[in-house]
Amino acid sequence: MSRKITRRKVLAGTAAGAALATLKFPAPAIAQKAPFKLGLLTVKTGPLAEGGIQMEQGVITFLKQKNYMMGGRKVDLVSADTGGNPAGAKTKVQELVERDKVDVILGPLASFELYAISDYIIQHKMPTLSLAAAQDLTQRKPNPYLLRASATSSQAMQPMGHYAATEMKLKRVVTISEDFAFGYEQMGGFQAAFEKDGGCITKKLWPPIVTPDYTPYLAQINDCDGVCQGFAGSNPLRFMKQYHSFGLKLPVCTGETGGDDALLKSFGDEAVGLISACPYTLDLENDSNKRFVDGMMKNYNTVPGFYAAGLYVNCQVVDAGLKALGGDVSNKEKFLETMKGLSIADTPRGPIKFDHLGNVVGNIFIRKLGKEGAKYGLKLWNKTVKTYENVSQFWVWPEKEYLAEPVYTRSYPPVKKC
Repeated sequence: MSRKITRRKVLAGTAAGAALATLKFPAPAIAQKAPFKLGLLTVKTGPLAEGGIQMEQGVITFLKQKNYMMGGRKVDLVSADTGGNPAGAKTKVQELVERDKVDVILGPLASFELYAISDYIIQHKMPTLSLAAAQDLTQRKPNPYLLRASATSSQAMQPMGHYAATEMKLKRVVTISEDFAFGYEQMGGFQAAFEKDGGCITKKLWPPIVTPDYTPYLAQINDCDGVCQGFAGSNPLRFMKQYHSFGLKLPVCTGETGGDDALLKSFGDEAVGLISACPYTLDLENDSNKRFVDGMMKNYNTVPGFYAAGLYVNCQVVDAGLKALGGDVSNKEKFLETMKGLSIADTPRGPIKFDHLGNVVGNIFIRKLGKEGAKYGLKLWNKTVKTYENVSQFWVWPEKEYLAEPVYTRSYPPVKKC
C-alpha cells in the first residue's frame, strides 16, 4: 500500500480574524499554495529491497534538511512499494497519479519497472525523475516526460570497460549479471567499451535475479584473466562470498550497484580489491556530499550509496526547478524543460547537467575496495583512484553512431571468437 508522509501547518482561526470579516473594507486574502505532492516509486521487498530502502532514505534526508519545503511550497511525500516487479510498478504508478494526484514522480528502481510504466507516464504527462537506468528511454525511444539524474545502465560500465582494458590491463573477461534488462545493458556497455580498447569477452553468464547458489555459474568462469559482475541489491554480497569460497582469484570489476558504498558494512575480505565504477562515491570531498552523508548518519545511522544519493540529487533537481518557476508547476512541459535546462554545481556526486534527451552528464568514479582510509566505523572503504569527468550516455561515440546500433540485449553485442 502507498504510505503518506506529511508535515503540514494547520492555521487556526482567531477572534481577531473573525472580526475582520465584518469590516466594510476587509483585508485582502493571501493565497496559500497547496502542498507540492511528491510521489516515490521504490522497492521494499525482495532482492532489490536494500537499494529501494536507501532510495526512500535519500528522499527523506533531503526533505528533513529543507524542513519539507521545495521552491517555497510545503511538500507531501507519498511513498509506494512496487515489490520490484513490472505489475507492481504499473499498479503503484496508477495509484500515485490517479488517486494521490502527485505533481511529480521519483523512481522507480529497476529498468524493467521503468520500461513497464513508460507509456503510462507519457499518456498522463507525468514528470518523472527516474533512478532506473532503462537506457533506451533516453535514447532510441525517448520519453519526453522522463528526466534521469542518475545514469543509464551502461553509463558507468563504459568507463569501466575502458579502465579494465587500459589500466587493469585485462585482455579476456567473463561477464556475469542478472538475467534482466539492467544486466543486459550494463554488460553491453562494458563489452562495447572493453572491445573498443582491445579487450575480448569470452563468455556472458546470466543467473536469475533470485539465485541462492551461484556454483553452476562459477564453474563456467575459465579461459579469462578477469571477471565483470553487474549484480544489484543484496546479490553482490552473495556473489562475492561464493566467488571467494569457490577459490577464484581473478580480479573482479563492476558497475554502480555491484560495489555500492551501502554494502561496505556487509562486505568482508572476499571483496577486497573489487574495482567499481559509479556516478556517486562516499569519499567525494565537497560540501553537498558532506551534508548528505551527515544527514544519512543522523537520520538512519548508515552510510549512503548510489541509490540514496541518486534520489537526493533528484530532489535537488526538483527543488531547483520549482524555485525557478516560483513554485508554479501547472504547466508540466514548462516544468520539465526548466529542470532539463539546469546545471547544478554542488551535488553529492559533483556537478551535473542534462543532455537534450533528458539524461545526466556527470562524473564517473573508479574506486578500489580496501581497508585504507575507512571512516564512519567501517572496516572497508571504496577509495577513488580515477575520475572520468562529464561522461555522457554515449561515452566516446558520436550520438548518431551510437543510436544507429541496436539497444544492448542478452545477445547483443554478440560474443566473438577471441
